[in-house]
Amino acid sequence: MTSVFRYAMAGLFFLVAASFAGRADASVVINGTRVVYPAHDKDVTIKFTNEGDKPALVQVWLDSGDEKSTPDTAKVPFTIASPIFRLDPSKGQAVRVMYTGEPLPADKESVFWVNMLEVPPKAENADGRNLLQFAFRTRIKFFFRPAGLPGDAGAAPDKLIWKLVAGEGGKGVALQVSNPTPYYVSFAHVGLKVGDKSIVGDGGMVAPQASTTFPVKDLSSRPSGDAQAQFTTINDFGALNTQVKSLTP
Repeated sequence: MTSVFRYAMAGLFFLVAASFAGRADASVVINGTRVVYPAHDKDVTIKFTNEGDKPALVQVWLDSGDEKSTPDTAKVPFTIASPIFRLDPSKGQAVRVMYTGEPLPADKESVFWVNMLEVPPKAENADGRNLLQFAFRTRIKFFFRPAGLPGDAGAAPDKLIWKLVAGEGGKGVALQVSNPTPYYVSFAHVGLKVGDKSIVGDGGMVAPQASTTFPVKDLSSRPSGDAQAQFTTINDFGALNTQVKSLTP
């Protein structure tokens, strides 16, 4: 699954000695788990909401897959209107993303990542304590979808081809998935169904016209019974769909 992840880090804006007590919770959320940019659109809008009780400073940028990127190092063919803004409690903010026209593949999707860095305000009443204030960074997938691609993104999971292969280093068992479509397919979980037993694994993503492999946990050899791939995909709207599909020889 592309997954959405959030982690605490020293701010890209600044590193401060400020008050920090109890839990460190992010209050600004992105409205959605992924963004799809149809190539024929002039721009797309990403919406943010401050669900906390204090204002926050927010910075937004895109990267091409490097989670260590910063707004200065990330190189992508997109520009963002209002990349830095203050967001008051219970308020929302819409940010426009525009494609700048640099060449991207026309026969398949391209994937990028939206980064949101939230820096909370300096806490009051620190009582002279030297404590650390955290910033929170969130990343979600951003798909650029060329016009005229064959088929439909929602039907791409049905086209996947699954087979059992040896695990990494020849140890254990893994599921290999091949994606003949021009669309990325994201997984919340990938696993194996053997008879009435399900072995549920981690999620991930398979690129268009490519293959990827998912290890099958706690399985040292090929199962003797009838085995099928069991996987949960995530569509454009963040909805989950679980399917079971026969394996190819």
